[in-house]
Amino acid sequence: MQRAEDVRTELAWTGNEHRNEKPMMDPAEAADLIQNKLSTWLHEFIGLLPNLVIAALIVVGAWLLARLVRRGTLKLVSGVTDSRNLRRLIANTTYLTVVLIGVFGALSVLHLDKTVTSMLAGAGIIGLALGFAFQDIAANFLSGVVMAVQRPIRTGELVETGGHKGVVENIDLRTTELRNLQGVQVIIPNKDIFQSPLVNYTRNGIRRVDLTIGVSYGDDMEKVEQVTIEAVKGIRDLVPDKEVELFFNAFGDSSINFEVRFWIKALSNKHYNAMRSRALKAIKAAYDKEGIMIPFPIRTLDFGIKGGEKLDAMLGGRRP
Repeated sequence: MQRAEDVRTELAWTGNEHRNEKPMMDPAEAADLIQNKLSTWLHEFIGLLPNLVIAALIVVGAWLLARLVRRGTLKLVSGVTDSRNLRRLIANTTYLTVVLIGVFGALSVLHLDKTVTSMLAGAGIIGLALGFAFQDIAANFLSGVVMAVQRPIRTGELVETGGHKGVVENIDLRTTELRNLQGVQVIIPNKDIFQSPLVNYTRNGIRRVDLTIGVSYGDDMEKVEQVTIEAVKGIRDLVPDKEVELFFNAFGDSSINFEVRFWIKALSNKHYNAMRSRALKAIKAAYDKEGIMIPFPIRTLDFGIKGGEKLDAMLGGRRP
């Protein structure tokens, strides 16, 4: 009895499954459905064709206008800065801006405003993520842009920053290349230059040379001053409107010390060292001629209990 009920239940489920199955589509009906879809798409394309033409014209026009704007921007910026990288950056930025405006306008004509909004939102998110991922590169790039505008250094100038001293050979938007005084190439990130103290030895066009010298206590200080100044004035390539200065500054262990200051043109570090060398040779020659002595270090032996007693006085005039 139980077996018969199970058989009837199984037959009932089988019947329901057959009733729920969809009948197979006839090939003719499938062809009609595809034809209707293609026809609908064709009608929609024909209706959208004028907007497509307008959108294409907008994109082409924006591209042509962007090229003209880029050329005009290059000419305009050339009169403001001589930085090739900065000129290219500004010109390419204006070019890309005009092209993007044209693309967004074309999408608006095609009634794809939501696509434009999604693209802008996606670009913002991507830009934010890239900013966090490459913040050092972005900081160097922005520092390079600011340096290109302010121009604290130029190619060929002698500078010192971050413990590195050398001649600027190339300034990029991310790094600056120096050639130090030993001829070694040094590449410094622009962020380090922008955030660190910077010494530019060339920018003012002139540079002061300081010499520290000592003369004997037995020499006349007025004579020393006159002879020294005249000796320095006799060398060539001094800045004509800058006076040679001399200042006595200390009583040394074996000499009276003073400092001589004079100005030269800031041509190069080699020129600076050559001028120092000329001045020292001229001063030494003048001292030899005038009998002025640059003393060696002197040590005085004191044999007295209170100090200042000579050896023969301590011995009572007796010879050993």
